[in-house]
Amino acid sequence: MKKGTAFGVGVGPGDPELMTLKAIRLIRENDVIAVPGKEPRESVAYKIAVQAVPETAEKELLPIYMPMVKDRRLIEEEHRKGAEKIMRYLDMGKNVVYLTLGDSTIYCTFSYLQHILETEGYPVELINGIPSFCAAAARLNLPLTEWDEPLHVVPAVHRTQELLDQPGTYVLMKSASHMKEIKELICRSGRMAAAVINCGMDSETVCRSVEDIPDDAGYFSLIISREQ
Repeated sequence: MKKGTAFGVGVGPGDPELMTLKAIRLIRENDVIAVPGKEPRESVAYKIAVQAVPETAEKELLPIYMPMVKDRRLIEEEHRKGAEKIMRYLDMGKNVVYLTLGDSTIYCTFSYLQHILETEGYPVELINGIPSFCAAAARLNLPLTEWDEPLHVVPAVHRTQELLDQPGTYVLMKSASHMKEIKELICRSGRMAAAVINCGMDSETVCRSVEDIPDDAGYFSLIISREQ
């Protein structure tokens, strides 16, 4: 029997109107929808998709636990369990659509499953979604780059001791857990910054300066920092 394909489908940053036609088509055409988290209907990715594709609620929802911990052994065990859940459907010839926030190629949880699935010989396809930093820049009416400026996409939580000293624009992702230190980093670097929290969601907050960004900003916080 021909194996099914695992699709890593980006659903965009939060606004269901920013989902791609291809993402919507794949959700509609396939019966098994994998969702990160223990309870699929509580997942942000699911809540976005079901607004654009209401019939998602009638699909078979497959929870994939993706722990946010530092224990590498536990993480690898859970990733293997998640991949094996998907494999069971692929072995039956069924496709599995894994919903992921933003874009499927940028700090995406599906990447960990992709490596396992491909190693085991299963077909995998990545379907792009609008990245969170592109949506945030548009919400701020702020061009990310102009002329010959480079763009630096940085997991800020791992860079709190480094200066933002390269020319161009910095996108600071994964900022929330160390927001105070990251704000101090921006000030030391002499840059301007703006942020969007929960971009495209009902709880969206726009911050036009470093001072406006709360130290306790939530998980879905993204900072764009440009030279003065």
